[in-house]
Amino acid sequence: MLEVKPRPVPGPARSDPLAGLSIAAAARRTGVSAHTLRYYERAGLVVTAVDRTAGGRRRYQQLDLDWITICTRLRATGMPIKTIRRYAQLVSAGPGNEPERLALLEAHRAGVTAKLAEVQENLKLIDHKINVYRGRLAAGDADQLWAPNRQQPTTPAHTP
Repeated sequence: MLEVKPRPVPGPARSDPLAGLSIAAAARRTGVSAHTLRYYERAGLVVTAVDRTAGGRRRYQQLDLDWITICTRLRATGMPIKTIRRYAQLVSAGPGNEPERLALLEAHRAGVTAKLAEVQENLKLIDHKINVYRGRLAAGDADQLWAPNRQQPTTPAHTP
């Protein structure tokens, strides 16, 4: 897994805001919207302050892009914003909290693994249904597949 260092990268990669990417370019590069980039910053999900030009425009460095990728992948696997924020805080704090970071990621991994197992079971059912339809279509008796009969009962006691 990509680990982002909590301290700024020395040299021009971090110290020259003009060398970074605009928010639009960062959005294109990371695959998230400019709105999402701003939200990540407001929500406390970034590990370092995003550089700014003299005019106040954001300039994203590779470190920022790498961290945004981590955040979006954690979100894509269902990690709550609150947990990503906690992880970002731990990373930003620097060395000394690695056991807590590990525990956070292991707990998330366990949840993702459980969801994957559930999805795999659901996929088995879908594959079974596909095979049934293919078989019935090939045999020419697809009209025999079960379909609920929604005819209304004829007795007055059962009418809505």
